[in-house]
Amino acid sequence: MDLVRIRTIVDVIHAEGFRPLATPLRKAAAGAVIKNPFAGRFVEDLSPLYETGAELGKLLGGAAGAQLAGQAQSYGKAAIVGMDGELEHAAALLHPSLGAPLRGAVGGGRAIIPSAKKMGGPGATVDVPLHHKDAMYVRSHFDAMSFRIDDAPAADEILVVVAVTEGPRRRPASQRH
Repeated sequence: MDLVRIRTIVDVIHAEGFRPLATPLRKAAAGAVIKNPFAGRFVEDLSPLYETGAELGKLLGGAAGAQLAGQAQSYGKAAIVGMDGELEHAAALLHPSLGAPLRGAVGGGRAIIPSAKKMGGPGATVDVPLHHKDAMYVRSHFDAMSFRIDDAPAADEILVVVAVTEGPRRRPASQRH
């Protein structure tokens, strides 16, 4: 893996629905910019990206999870491929091998890890879908977290992001009677 940079962000939400929250909601995301080894050319076998995905799952899961002190309840993953790559480069990073190391880094998880992938250039934003890490139909945890880096991904780069939250949306519709 040709790692360019890592960025970690924490979002602490103190008010929602026009009211202060009794307990703030913390969301954290970690993103890595890597050089795309297949930029500018078609490659049939994308399996070399699987190992990189596993490395990124551990690295980014650890970085994001550490911001929540081991209290991750929701997770998600996403990638933006620079314009000299193709969408399948993101799929090869996100799907076959990133999940198990991410689960290990955030204290487990039985549910599928929701994902998003897109093509984009420097400053492109990706919305990382989130849901409960142990039960994917816990609707109070359906959420998203936006992530971007001003100067990435360059045409020959890929931005891979992992996001976690420490709990549900604080005022879910299902609890507003």
